[in-house]
Amino acid sequence: MAIEKVRDYFKQWHIESRILEFQTSSATVELAAQAVGCAPERIAKTLSFKLAEKCVLIVTAGDAKIDNSKFKAHFKTKAKMLSAEEVEHLVGHGIGGVCPFAVNGNVDIYLDDSLKRFDTVFPACGSSNSAIELTIAELEKYSNCAGWFDLCKGWQPVS
Repeated sequence: MAIEKVRDYFKQWHIESRILEFQTSSATVELAAQAVGCAPERIAKTLSFKLAEKCVLIVTAGDAKIDNSKFKAHFKTKAKMLSAEEVEHLVGHGIGGVCPFAVNGNVDIYLDDSLKRFDTVFPACGSSNSAIELTIAELEKYSNCAGWFDLCKGWQPVS
């Protein structure tokens, strides 16, 4: 099970006990926000896209949407999400539990600037009923991301 892969992955930093598991689904931004008890925008959703021979994950704030023109400018191709059948095979986690931790090889991870407005966010942990609260610095560290990018639209900075 993917949550066990994530739990094992987090053991190297001794934070596996911080994983939250819920009795209800946290597979969507709205459900995750209800389960955690936070605003939906603080859910760090992980979106999976196909690029030629590889997969990329983009972690965004819960209220952000991929901006197709920004995606194409950065990746030099149109944004094409993985199909439901491809996600688990290519990423290593099933839909509803996709996260930037303990993923398969040949997967690059990008963090979107929409997350920087928060002190902490809640990404999934490999299952459709899990999350972990991480600071932005922790998310960057534990995701082994390729960096921060402006790839989204539709979100509002904190005023």
